[in-house]
Amino acid sequence: MAAAEARISVFDRGLTVGDGVFETIKVAAGVPFALTRHLDRLGASATAMGLVTPREQMLREAAAAVCRGVAHLDLARLRITLTSGPGPIGSARIAGRTTLLVTAAPFTARAGAESVVVVPWRRNEHGATTGVKTTSYAENVVALAAAHRAGAGEALLVNTAGELCEGTGSNVFCVLDGVAVTPPLSSGCLAGVTRALVLAWYPDAVERVLDPGELRRAEEVFLTASTRGVQAVEAVDGMRPGGPAAMVPGPVTRAVAAAYAAGAARDPDPR
Repeated sequence: MAAAEARISVFDRGLTVGDGVFETIKVAAGVPFALTRHLDRLGASATAMGLVTPREQMLREAAAAVCRGVAHLDLARLRITLTSGPGPIGSARIAGRTTLLVTAAPFTARAGAESVVVVPWRRNEHGATTGVKTTSYAENVVALAAAHRAGAGEALLVNTAGELCEGTGSNVFCVLDGVAVTPPLSSGCLAGVTRALVLAWYPDAVERVLDPGELRRAEEVFLTASTRGVQAVEAVDGMRPGGPAAMVPGPVTRAVAAAYAAGAARDPDPR
């Protein structure tokens, strides 16, 4: 239906208390990329939140119907949002009720390299919603706004243990001694779909705990996300990874991006 016709309750808990989960999926010429992985993560997030998950076939049919509306576009962004539905004004739920919204909109691929800053707020790796892609995104909104004020395009967060965690809408990789390294899920970062595919398609990439200081000595830094793909970082807190004369993207970032592009071309729905 047209956006002007779509309506949900003003008491929907996705609005009133952020009680919901979502996925954002890249769509090229009407075809969603890695849909199965995104639906799997949506289900895992819903389970963690105690939400009733719609049947997978319903989700696929809804996604296909909305994607047909953007099939004429080179690129679009598909969003699947699931909330606990209308309820009281407060924290209590009405069990078994949900709202499902599937929307799509055009988007332009991010061109060039990104700049990032490390923000002072800490990601709680022990929280009730750690690793869950919830609609409670206020923390990310505040952090990203701070990055924008600093002239950067993304904010990186450290967890309560002082370890590098993730971006507001991305996972982060550092290239150290020629090896692409990303924080483990135990850091509290989201289990990014693109992150997982990079680890699968570029076997030299590894997971380990990263100290934020390693961002400063990294030869290269790059971000991964469904709508970013693999994106080089040209500045961390105003400093160029690898030094002022370093090439951006560097050789490892280019190799990772090539491996990711080749994998995506082979299989638009990798399991």
